[in-house]
Amino acid sequence: MSSILTNNGAMVALQTLKSINSNLGKVQSEISTGKSVASAKDNSAVWAISKVMESDVSSFKAVTNSLASGQAMIGVARAATETITGLLTQIKDKVIAAQDATADTTKLQNETNELVSLVKSTISGAQFNGVNLINTGTGTSVVGSIDRSGGTVTANTIAISAQNLSTDPAAAATGQIAAGTAGGNLVVGGGNNDGAVAITSAGGQEAFALSAVATGETLTVTLGDRNFSYTVTDADVAAGNDGNEIALSNLRNQINAAGISGVTALYDPVNAAGELTIDNQGSTDVNMTVRVRADGAGALAGLDGFSVTGGTALADVETMVGSAIDAAAAFGASEARLQTQSNFVSKLSDALKTGIGALVDADMEEASARLQALQVQQQLGIQSLSIANQAPQSILSLFR
Repeated sequence: MSSILTNNGAMVALQTLKSINSNLGKVQSEISTGKSVASAKDNSAVWAISKVMESDVSSFKAVTNSLASGQAMIGVARAATETITGLLTQIKDKVIAAQDATADTTKLQNETNELVSLVKSTISGAQFNGVNLINTGTGTSVVGSIDRSGGTVTANTIAISAQNLSTDPAAAATGQIAAGTAGGNLVVGGGNNDGAVAITSAGGQEAFALSAVATGETLTVTLGDRNFSYTVTDADVAAGNDGNEIALSNLRNQINAAGISGVTALYDPVNAAGELTIDNQGSTDVNMTVRVRADGAGALAGLDGFSVTGGTALADVETMVGSAIDAAAAFGASEARLQTQSNFVSKLSDALKTGIGALVDADMEEASARLQALQVQQQLGIQSLSIANQAPQSILSLFR
């Protein structure tokens, strides 16, 4: 049946043309934006996932900047410690040269003083953006990654340990044990407050008393040109007597094993748990120095007043050289770690970008082929609608 009021053929052709135009518009949008999912209306689930991933990629840029800053900071510290190692090696050479009986020790000492000044200036100048990793015992951290677990995002940091090469000296107390005398004590009151010590003297037999010592504190006794030291551990403190008993027993054993003529170390953990007595029954006065260095004190504290002719000068500078080398190696390892992490973050960011592209990017070859097909369909749809619109005209022939 034909009708001049309802043209079913035209309606069908029109709906088909609308569908073709809609598809054609979508393909043209893909071609112009390069994305198959350009907005939430295209595919809400995929769009949401891609936006979360894009947010993470943006955050990784900040992580990369943090890692680059950390590498620069450690690089400054590493370069400084390598320089300090070279300067300390030169000081060591001066000490060895001073061992020669014909050496001009005054000139060698002057040269050493200049080298010590260079070490100190290097330490104070080794800072990056206000952070100095070798002049204090305080480290820092940099953001190394962001972790997403479910809907929770956390920023993980990488700790950067400081390597304290400060030349600030440990607090010390000094006295002299008179030859061949007994009775009377020189008491050195120590503690766990960075070697705060005080001396009162009452005779030739010497003793130093310690209050509670803390983990990491180093107790050093110098008798003449001999050094004896012990660093307190957690186990020492846990053993009782605030760590004194093990520390002082160890020092007593070291001193007695050294065989210094006329000198004996005495320790009574029952009646005087915090007191070590040094008895000098020899024929020569013995100078004594007691140092209590807290954990974190500078490893180059021995440079303060350093003498090339000191009895322990060579051993002391060798220890300092070792500390500087260890510090440089530690910074080198940290710098390499940050570089590895930076490379990983870069690759992770690229992987996320690839994933985002797989979700939302348009297949341009497919889009091109679909565009050609839809343009042909559009032309045919227009022709079909035109023919359908002309159908009612044929009814006129029935009335001629």
